[in-house]
Amino acid sequence: MTVISHRYEFVYLFDVTNGNPNGDPDAGNLPRLDPETNRGLVTDVALKRKIRNYVALEKENTPGYAIYMQEKSVLNNQHKQAWEALGLPPDKKDEYKKLPKDEAKARELTAWMCGNFFDVRTFGAVMTTEVNAGQVRGPVQLAFAESIDPVVPMEVAITRMAVTNEKDLEKERTMGRKHILPYGLYRAHGFVSAKLAERTGFSEDDLALLWRALGNMFEHDRSAARGEMAARKLIVFEHEHPMGNAPAHVLFDKVRVERTDGRGDTPARSFADYQVTIDRQALPAGVSLTEIV
Repeated sequence: MTVISHRYEFVYLFDVTNGNPNGDPDAGNLPRLDPETNRGLVTDVALKRKIRNYVALEKENTPGYAIYMQEKSVLNNQHKQAWEALGLPPDKKDEYKKLPKDEAKARELTAWMCGNFFDVRTFGAVMTTEVNAGQVRGPVQLAFAESIDPVVPMEVAITRMAVTNEKDLEKERTMGRKHILPYGLYRAHGFVSAKLAERTGFSEDDLALLWRALGNMFEHDRSAARGEMAARKLIVFEHEHPMGNAPAHVLFDKVRVERTDGRGDTPARSFADYQVTIDRQALPAGVSLTEIV
């Protein structure tokens, strides 16, 4: 597979209707908020989780596309796979805690992890635990997503007609609560480094899979808690030079998301309440733009 040779940045727009896009466990699972602006937040970790889940579904049992950071996985066991696959005996004194003294073998361990786990060669990983497989900086990074406008979380009471224990049979119902946002449009920025891809083997096929994941990951992540979530726009800037032809922030400024004329006086309740404009004429030399979603 051909390793990518161009740098990329992207703007990713997604929305939620009557759901909780990313609950905060330190706040009773309320949707995450910036306390100063009341804009909603979705962490990079939450977005990467959905990308991993999509890849696991599309590439199930496909060699080279295993997921390192998956639910209930034991990371030390993942690292040990590399040692065993390469036939490297651990140091008897420290077991697997130290990489082999032979630098070539140490690099081979980390390369095996990159070659077999999609998320290691994409996002990187620190694999220096009790079973040491090195560490790698991934070529793909995501920033926190932030809502375009302030959002207002709602607490909704719900009832359950069944009970858990026989002693509660006389109760008519069990009460509960859930937190939702009526609507929120979120914007996230992402970065893909060609030079870091050289170190992990992140390929053109991997890049195409990343774009598919961003476009379709919400379609396979449905739940009552997350309501209706949808990918609305994926705007990709591609540089001719692997080191890049312009700063990322200059490119991000070319994309503006604003309320549609005449709808600014009422709360947003759909993507139609916004307009996305892209200044295509002022792109720096050596940078091209593609709308994938």
